[in-house]
Amino acid sequence: MPTPPRIAALLVAAGRGTRMGAAGFVPKQYLPLGGQLILARSFEALAKSDRISTIAVVIHRDDDDAYRQAIADLSHDERLVPPVPGGATRQESVRAGLEALSDHKPDFVLVHDGVRPFVSPATVERVIDALLEGNDATLAATPIVDTLKRVEGENGRVTATVPREALWAAQTPQGFRFAPLLAAHRKAASEGETAFTDDAAVAEWTGMEVCVVEGEKTNTKITTAENLKMAEARVLLDELASLADIRMGQGYDVHAFADGDHVVLGGIEIPHDRRLSGHSDADVALHAITDAIFAALAEGDIGFHFPPTDPQWKGAASDIFLRKAVNRVLERGGIIGHLDLTIVCEAPKIGPHRDAMRARIAEICGIEIGRVAVKATTSERLGFTGRREGIAALAGATVRLPLA
Repeated sequence: MPTPPRIAALLVAAGRGTRMGAAGFVPKQYLPLGGQLILARSFEALAKSDRISTIAVVIHRDDDDAYRQAIADLSHDERLVPPVPGGATRQESVRAGLEALSDHKPDFVLVHDGVRPFVSPATVERVIDALLEGNDATLAATPIVDTLKRVEGENGRVTATVPREALWAAQTPQGFRFAPLLAAHRKAASEGETAFTDDAAVAEWTGMEVCVVEGEKTNTKITTAENLKMAEARVLLDELASLADIRMGQGYDVHAFADGDHVVLGGIEIPHDRRLSGHSDADVALHAITDAIFAALAEGDIGFHFPPTDPQWKGAASDIFLRKAVNRVLERGGIIGHLDLTIVCEAPKIGPHRDAMRARIAEICGIEIGRVAVKATTSERLGFTGRREGIAALAGATVRLPLA
């Protein structure tokens, strides 16, 4: 069988982010975006193609620590080679990356911006397909749809309307036969040609034929603070859209009083002249929340997962039970949107401990405290709670899961 072509990818991430404004104190490729650094997202986008055999990242000489942090969860990818120190310009950085890749003898190379985290697998594959069909160079691009104006002078005077027919906006990745692109960059460097804004322009300058494949409007480059805000909004919307299965569960629990000097409620100890009786620590509040989460998942209740007949749970801290329910949400790819707890008792007073309980519940569940509501009420001296025989708790949980 014929040997498959060797395709390398070069991720360019040596910039300083001068257009990012105040956020530019951290190079933009190392800023967080939806729980991941931008560079990590861009790397993952390229790495999804199993046709890419080698991946190199060009970084600034001062960014070793930031780079290691960015790829900490990605360093297991055997295709990743050591980072390449970049140059003073993007053009110099790309040439440095190509020189480093030459030892791996690739047939083709994809050059991608380290701050284009939204490139889709389909776009990457279209660029690769175009190369394998015989093109020397190809790039992802989108046709211009806006009317273009040429503007000159300090007063912003329009001097011409530029016809938009046949005009396309260049994106990355841009793909090339490796040897001709490296030769083109070497030639540009030797002749002092430094004004090229992308690698396709370098290729065109040396006479390589460059073609275009359809890119996507969503394949945006993050260069300004406004770009970053829009990217954050997109990540949030994508996450919420992927978690469209919204579930609500209810939980209820009750425990009687026994002799003691404190109660455990919401994961904290509250001084009291009685304690709550139960097989575990009898934290009626956490038990109700746990049941509510299991209910939202339709996975039974606390007794099903932690039978009171099992001696291993005797005296156990109830945060164990709640963490189990939370982990089940995470294992199913979901998130907890909100928890609502109501404690019914005559005593002890819950108000002074409300915020501490909210903070502890939020900590156990790994969510923001603003997603935890804790309320308390009495039963107007009616029933077993009114007679101070015990405490009851009711809870509601809102869980978001991926659609099956």
